[in-house]
Amino acid sequence: MPPESASYEMRKRELLAAARTGRFQGDAPLALAKRTSNLFRDPGTGPRHRIDLGGFDHVIDIDAAAGTLQAEGMVSYEQLVAATLPHRVMPAVVPQLRTITVGGAVAGVGIEATSFRQGLVHHTVLEIDVLLPDGSIVTCAPHNAHSDLFFGFPNSYGTLGYALRLVLRTLPVKPCVRVEHVAFERAEDFFAALAEACTGDADFLDGVVFGPHSLVLNVARFEDGAPSLSNYGYERIYYRSLLDTPVDHLSVHDYLWRWDTDWFWCSRNFGAQNPLVRRLFGRSHLNSRTYTRLMRLNARWGLTERLARWRGVHTESVIQDVDIPLSAAPAFLEFLQRETGILPVWICPVHAPVETARFTLYPLDAGTLYINFGFWDVVESRLPHEAGHFNRLVEREVLRLGGIKSLYSDSFFTREEFDGAYGMAAYEALKRRYDAGRRAPHLYDKCVLRR
Repeated sequence: MPPESASYEMRKRELLAAARTGRFQGDAPLALAKRTSNLFRDPGTGPRHRIDLGGFDHVIDIDAAAGTLQAEGMVSYEQLVAATLPHRVMPAVVPQLRTITVGGAVAGVGIEATSFRQGLVHHTVLEIDVLLPDGSIVTCAPHNAHSDLFFGFPNSYGTLGYALRLVLRTLPVKPCVRVEHVAFERAEDFFAALAEACTGDADFLDGVVFGPHSLVLNVARFEDGAPSLSNYGYERIYYRSLLDTPVDHLSVHDYLWRWDTDWFWCSRNFGAQNPLVRRLFGRSHLNSRTYTRLMRLNARWGLTERLARWRGVHTESVIQDVDIPLSAAPAFLEFLQRETGILPVWICPVHAPVETARFTLYPLDAGTLYINFGFWDVVESRLPHEAGHFNRLVEREVLRLGGIKSLYSDSFFTREEFDGAYGMAAYEALKRRYDAGRRAPHLYDKCVLRR
């Protein structure tokens, strides 16, 4: 047995031994003790029985020839990319932010520019060891006795257990990535070109909406070399380059983390796009990890909320990723601009592979190309609205257009809406089988009611 596999088995035995001594017992709902989080919803203030799985943060194996890797659930994608690139492979889908963990991307929903062909992160998973809420461990795979949990684990957000070990697919890489930025003035033309590109030979596809008549499609391909390589890890800002650099070249490492340095464009909320502020931050602090900490400090102290009150405006954070069928994408973009005015908007096509389209809690039609819209900002208004007004508008429109939204941020669905959108009939069967003692919270309670 390879050393890392043996170490994993040892950690697993220690965890099982701790479970037998009552580590998982108690009245408070289970929760994961985490040093970082990429969730953008209030976790609530009730008591939690926190389980520390921080030791499960090792890359176990990389088999480049087989196109697979094994990693523990608390491994960050920053670690995973650093481990795989020397083998000339990458995880088949690498979410945009370095601190996202492998287990978190599967228990939630992970997406990136390979998703037009590879699907979401959970579509690339082959096997999962899951720590159940009662402290037992099961291995689930598409065709074993726990296949129901394999297909029900994604989008369960820890309410069915936690991923200890995962087997995922990898893709071969080349040293460089050539990115072509194609500008459009009409949304209909942009989405038509995006759909056509999904049938071509691109390795990565995404886009950005800068305005009603300014949309940029990014078509990227691996290359063995480049005349020169751009770097957006410090003074230069990646998203701005899309408007003035028709063709760009990045190392594969820098391409995978192109959005992390400025948290897409959200670094502007902290003044970090000012050249002087960037120098004060320094290269090592221009990243999503820093901005997340600043955001949580702001939430704790309410600084921007106080400033808004002083300015006489009402604010609401609208932080959402939604998947909309291609046919409805122009209509959703028009709605989003009319109701919120949020710009820029990230665009990423998603296509679920036919053989892995059965994931019950985040259902996608395998025959449909979806367009992910990522929009993250604060909407201001002079008139007061009920709590969650703009987020609620988004949710209703997503459901009306046959789409689905990620649950990493604030949600306001009614129970009936939620049950219909997220496969709650199948979820209840999973809870009965894998959490009969109801040690973990219900998905609706956790994601909507914040319990």
